[in-house]
Amino acid sequence: MDEPRCVFVHTNDKQFVGALVSAHSMKRQSRRPDSLEVRIIRREDFPFFERYQGREYLRGGSWVPWLNEDLQSFTPLRFAPPELMGYRGRAVVVDPDIFAVGDVVELFERDMGGKAIMCRTHDGVKAAVRGRYASSVMLLDCAKLRHWKVEEQFDRLFSGDLDYRAWMGLEAEDPATIGELEPEWNDFDRLTARTKMVHMTRRSTQPWKTGLKMDYLPVEHFKPFPPFAWLMRARRRLFGPYGLLPRYRRHPDPRQEAYFFALLRECLEAGTVTEDLLREHIAKRHVRPDAFEVMRRVPPVDAILAELSATAAA
Repeated sequence: MDEPRCVFVHTNDKQFVGALVSAHSMKRQSRRPDSLEVRIIRREDFPFFERYQGREYLRGGSWVPWLNEDLQSFTPLRFAPPELMGYRGRAVVVDPDIFAVGDVVELFERDMGGKAIMCRTHDGVKAAVRGRYASSVMLLDCAKLRHWKVEEQFDRLFSGDLDYRAWMGLEAEDPATIGELEPEWNDFDRLTARTKMVHMTRRSTQPWKTGLKMDYLPVEHFKPFPPFAWLMRARRRLFGPYGLLPRYRRHPDPRQEAYFFALLRECLEAGTVTEDLLREHIAKRHVRPDAFEVMRRVPPVDAILAELSATAAA
């Protein structure tokens, strides 16, 4: 009997449209879409989160409030797939701001070399802020991750036994069980002919948010410059979690904006995103108000990909 394999896109209501587009891209860009399952898992569907609303948890050495309405309240669900798979088979888990350009089936079929986890690494400033490992895209051998129990791990944040930064950075895992993926499988705000998955990782420039008021809790730790943390904590305490934050800016790469909206247009045409649902999320300020206008002017997905290939060849 074949072992199960599934792509999990984890999200919350604020990023639900992005998750739907991500799920569409995983199937669209695969040569064998029927060979894999794609599941969207939402923070709202896991009742244990409600018990922690407003309670403080440990994040980068600071105690900050857990807000279920925060833009990134879905991130603990990165650690849910092995449990959801009954600790069988392989899973790929991705953030809702990650979109396939290559074929995700290649991940499922690669030799993991006995590793439990495969992901790309951070370098430079990202490594200083977030740690060595980028858990936003992971290939998982579920049978080797029986110690991943997301509710129990989440609870440890609030007792101080586990730091959120360390959890997301896989710092509690045995490094011998982690293998490295090529950066192209989690390409940070870079879209080229080599990209396998583009990660629109800079929250402030996510293309579907342009012009909206920022609604996420910024990082409050930056080891190379400790006063940054003091300033950010003071801002939050004086003005609230989102006080004094600016608006989302336009993504610096027009091709990435075009790629997202071309995929979204395909979702509307296929019915995986309905016009009513999109208008609902525009009204909630989860999606920029000119989304329909942007979709009308961007080229088709295949034209964008052909342009990338042509640029690489040149």
